[in-house]
Amino acid sequence: MKLISAFALILAALVAPMRSEAAHPFLCCDHNGGKVCVVSAEGAIEWEYACKSPQDCWRLANGNYLFCFVSGAVEVTPAKQVVWEYKAPEKTEVHACQPLEDGRVLVVEGGTSRIIEVDRAGKIAKEIKLTTDPKVTAHNQYRGTRKTQDGHYFVCFKGEGKVVELDGDGKVLRAIKVPGDPHEVVPLTDGHLLITCGDAHKVIELDASEKVVWELNENDLPGNTLRLMAGCQRLPSGNTLFCNYLGHGHIGKQPQFFEVTRDKKVVWQFDDHTRFKTINQIFVLDVPSAAVR
Repeated sequence: MKLISAFALILAALVAPMRSEAAHPFLCCDHNGGKVCVVSAEGAIEWEYACKSPQDCWRLANGNYLFCFVSGAVEVTPAKQVVWEYKAPEKTEVHACQPLEDGRVLVVEGGTSRIIEVDRAGKIAKEIKLTTDPKVTAHNQYRGTRKTQDGHYFVCFKGEGKVVELDGDGKVLRAIKVPGDPHEVVPLTDGHLLITCGDAHKVIELDASEKVVWELNENDLPGNTLRLMAGCQRLPSGNTLFCNYLGHGHIGKQPQFFEVTRDKKVVWQFDDHTRFKTINQIFVLDVPSAAVR
């Protein structure tokens, strides 16, 4: 009996990191499922808002949710009242948004090829034009875009396989070629850049000299083959959450996101294929604001 008990404990230890229940409550975008959701620490959907192809999401300090989808961006209260909205022009696509300290919202538009900062009245307060290869379609022009504390912008030029840094006036400071089609760039507090490389099935972390100091490759995590690497969030613990977009033939076949340590151990994964199709962005709700994404 003692031998059986010991075996049970070992088995439980092996299985625990692979559970599908949420270890954290979180906000997420289900791109193919057409919804933004809040999920409890027990894995229950506590809040849900329908929209077409959501791509980026945040919980604000006032408790509201900010997110973008193919045709614009909105701020919605927990009671589902829209308190702020930006509608993009026709024939454009929105794939990134970010709340800014002055109350504005950063939005990047494919088609119009621009970064805009939209004020609380829904008016464009600042515009940065982006120079894009004319052969790249609106859908493939841009993904993750972030403004830094020093006023610079980092933009994923998805269709051109590069991440571009611009100053506050839109001057290109550098263009970093990366594998595949970058979907997210996260400027870290130590000056590093964390970049998910889309269909290159890869993640890289670059230091200030653009040297790769950490990477995650397609087959580094047993049971979590990297597919299209999309949104991510670096936690105060040093662990990182990565969204493994399961479109392109992989829906329902493996976990939709996972939390991985610096030494590439999966400590939490989520694979609810009954209620979610393709989770492509996540915002963990129970960590300090020091978490970055």
